[in-house]
Amino acid sequence: MDKFIDLYNFIDFAKANRKYADNTANNLKSALKIFEKELNKEELKSINMVEDSIGEIFRSLVIANKDKSIVSLNTYKARLLKVIKDYKKYGAEPSKIQHWVPRLRQNFGGQGKTRKSTPLLIKKDKPDKKNINLSNSIHTSVDNLHKITLSFDYGIAELLIPKKIGVKEAKIIKDIIDSITFTN
Repeated sequence: MDKFIDLYNFIDFAKANRKYADNTANNLKSALKIFEKELNKEELKSINMVEDSIGEIFRSLVIANKDKSIVSLNTYKARLLKVIKDYKKYGAEPSKIQHWVPRLRQNFGGQGKTRKSTPLLIKKDKPDKKNINLSNSIHTSVDNLHKITLSFDYGIAELLIPKKIGVKEAKIIKDIIDSITFTN
């Protein structure tokens, strides 16, 4: 059974094998540290349990860290899930790390801000059409919004709707919802 502590060792291993840059490894470790505080004894013993319970753990994290922005906490969550995914793919069997091709970031520098390198484009790195967001998040004051959270058989829906909304905007929202619904 893979323990949560194994993720720290995996990050060091990946860093030593040049799969994570120093700053990336440090950022991933900080994500582990913030989540580790919210884990119970059983979750600390099983990475799979952490992954399976990430929604409940994240809610606890948000409640415990009211001083941090939700954007930051979501970043930590994404980093934790990235480490778990990489660990399952390359950490469980260390010989597989030889075949790990890390994604390169675009590097803009110099006076003209020209591109010095291009990222590797691997088929699995292309965005999945199923994961495309319909809209970008807009950071506004909570006072100006109605926040509606609904739980369905297929998952959770969260709606953030301005308190002052016109008929035209309401119709746009209705049309979007109508376009994504399906029948059994």
